[in-house]
Amino acid sequence: MVSYVSYPRTGRHLQRYDNRGFRLVVGCIPYRYKKLEEASSNEEEIEVLVISAQNGKGMLFPKGGWENDESMEDAAIRETLEEAGVLGIIECKLGKWSYKSKRQSIFHEGHMFPLLVKKELDAWPEKNIRERKWVSKKPSN
Repeated sequence: MVSYVSYPRTGRHLQRYDNRGFRLVVGCIPYRYKKLEEASSNEEEIEVLVISAQNGKGMLFPKGGWENDESMEDAAIRETLEEAGVLGIIECKLGKWSYKSKRQSIFHEGHMFPLLVKKELDAWPEKNIRERKWVSKKPSN
């Protein structure tokens, strides 16, 4: 398990940008395995953790700026801890995508990692501005 002490960062003076001027963001898809509720079942289902957007409109995976003094993985872990309040084991990068900022007319390049959650904190930096929710897709018969 990755042990990481986070401190909230403010401002964007350390932000990374690619050669096109796209702001680089990183995040995690936090997940866990949960036993199915049927008493006779030893099967597990996978649940993912989503958080509310800062404006309260919609749910998303935790992500944010990758800064010059961090590795991509460290930034993803930091953002996930700050926004979702979970710690765990980060896995290999899933891929990248580009998207337009909803607030500004700029583009971002995002990189996401799966994170197997090992600890869910009761208090975290953005607890007062975000909700978190575990969701799953029920298996179809």
